[in-house]
Amino acid sequence: MPVNQDFCLWGQQVVKTEIEALQELTQYINDDFANACQLIINCTGKVVVMGMGKSGHIARKIAATLASTGTPAFFVHPGEASHGDLGMITADDVVLSISNSGASSEILTLYPVMERIGVPVISMTGNPTSSMAKLSQVHLCIAVSKEACPLGLAPTSSTTATLAMGDALAVALLQAKGFTADDFALSHPGGALGRKLLLRVLDVAHTGKQLPLVTPDTTISHALLEVSNKGLGMTGVVNDDGELIGLFTDGDLRRTLDHKLDFHHTPISQVMTNDPVTLDGNLLAASALKLMEERNINGLFILEDGKPIGALNMLDMLKAGVV
Repeated sequence: MPVNQDFCLWGQQVVKTEIEALQELTQYINDDFANACQLIINCTGKVVVMGMGKSGHIARKIAATLASTGTPAFFVHPGEASHGDLGMITADDVVLSISNSGASSEILTLYPVMERIGVPVISMTGNPTSSMAKLSQVHLCIAVSKEACPLGLAPTSSTTATLAMGDALAVALLQAKGFTADDFALSHPGGALGRKLLLRVLDVAHTGKQLPLVTPDTTISHALLEVSNKGLGMTGVVNDDGELIGLFTDGDLRRTLDHKLDFHHTPISQVMTNDPVTLDGNLLAASALKLMEERNINGLFILEDGKPIGALNMLDMLKAGVV
């Protein structure tokens, strides 16, 4: 079935139009933007984001982005606010109200009450002369030349610009607060992102009696039993002080077979890998995975003062969801 190339042309035109809208938006990252950031930085409460319709959907996303990047925020539906939800807002908060026209009746109805509460309002509209803009302490302009919709009706370029302005606020505040990757991890404990940012190697590792360990004079045959019993595909070799001095893996076994040694009498010290790569227990599991991939290593020991306190392999990473 032939492809209608008009679909691609129409789609490309939408993207181009929205790119132009974002380029225009940079002119509005000005003193008003800085004042909005400062108002939020000085806030001892939360940022309350509100919007109706498509602006409401964008407002929810902006509230979520703020909250996940170190600026406590939540969304309040303007319609519900008039029927009790306004009680969520206090004088310690800052309201971020969003409307492309700047004339949302549901939001404007709330302005007298918010003024009485004493909560400052930042409005984000496409009309600097709108009622919402004039009644707010700070106005952020999100005006676009045209919507990507050829009818000029469906919010497209305008919602993209609104979302970008919200992202600009969130990231500027993140940088001002010195928000770190560790801070980010604390608000994202679930999913792959949380695991990569939070899991340390000791959280994934086998410890205690699960550690496969032998002494240098252990025969290869007995060392193989330790490898098999502990199921990590390797065993560490420790001296009399309990310090790791070597490693014997499945790979070492394959190489040993070529030498036709007597497994029942040859000590493991003759075939082990000396000075193996090891890990610090505080290292992120994601960083350990990167090291293992770069060095083509399937298993590693975790040391503390030279002594094994944990061991893990690639399967452990897979089970923990780090891979």
